Amino acid sequence: MSTRILVLGGARSGKSAFAEGLLTDAPAVRYLATAVLDAADLDFADRIAVHRDRRPAHWTTVENTEPATVLAAETPATLLDDIGTWITARLDARGAWDAPRGTVAPDCDELVAAVAAYRQRLVIVSPEVGMGVIPATRSGRLFRDEIGTLNQRLAQVCDEAYLIVAGLPVRLK
Repeated sequence: MSTRILVLGGARSGKSAFAEGLLTDAPAVRYLATAVLDAADLDFADRIAVHRDRRPAHWTTVENTEPATVLAAETPATLLDDIGTWITARLDARGAWDAPRGTVAPDCDELVAAVAAYRQRLVIVSPEVGMGVIPATRSGRLFRDEIGTLNQRLAQVCDEAYLIVAGLPVRLK
């Protein structure tokens, strides 16, 4: 059984549901939810609610957390969903949207090291980028570049990687 699995996919590809399905046999799962709820954004709140409602009752949810810190304490199974909202929050926290690329590198280094050191079952969900047009805004290009680099690094330290396309998993590694 693989210890660390990276699940990549586009928006609405089914990547989170696939990742959750990889842990259905686990007696307990720690779910690291990286999204930061904005009460004014009702659409995003609805999306978060769908994820909450889909989770089994016996899973423990840890919200708005730093994954590297939480991963220091191992549990039998952990699901980290998702790297895209995490890196967005890190870009916000460092005021990096107008800063040079690589400003969040220390955060990414810490996360990759925590994932590499983790020895229990770990499933990580992240958006795959770069399959469309070049973003028109600097912030869009920055996000694309940072998450693309981080996805490559996570794929290197994970035992398996999947790309979800139209709800179908394609095993990459």
